[in-house]
Amino acid sequence: MKLIHCKHGEKSQVAGNNKNKTMNIEGTKVTTQKSAKEIFTFFTELSNFEHLMPENIQKFEVDGDSFIFGLKGMPEIRLVLKNKTAYSTITLGAASSKLPFTLAANIEVITENTSTVQLQFDGEFNPMMAMMIKAPLTKFVSTLTENIAKL
Repeated sequence: MKLIHCKHGEKSQVAGNNKNKTMNIEGTKVTTQKSAKEIFTFFTELSNFEHLMPENIQKFEVDGDSFIFGLKGMPEIRLVLKNKTAYSTITLGAASSKLPFTLAANIEVITENTSTVQLQFDGEFNPMMAMMIKAPLTKFVSTLTENIAKL
């Protein structure tokens, strides 16, 4: 397998005739006036993600360790809680293997009552799909980040 580095932090993996593009989107690191524990607790309660969603959300439902959301003009997506490391990382992943991706919230302690949060999106897509979804995904991560900063 050959790894090719592209602009904007993206990497493409080429294996035989199958070309998958690894898409990495990093949100801006934002400082919150909440402790790492408070932010971690906020993210582990999946219903709280509704407060971070863009205004054009049309559906949001929590079901155990997952939630499904739908934005106007986009297909519905189910995210499953994949991993959590106390007070530092929460990782959500796509429930469907058709579009494999993860969305992680990386939390860092600044002081007892402040912390930073940075979202990290990683996915494997064919080049056509990657081209179509990069801009909307970048905007989505940016909106989530802006709403985290308001917490």
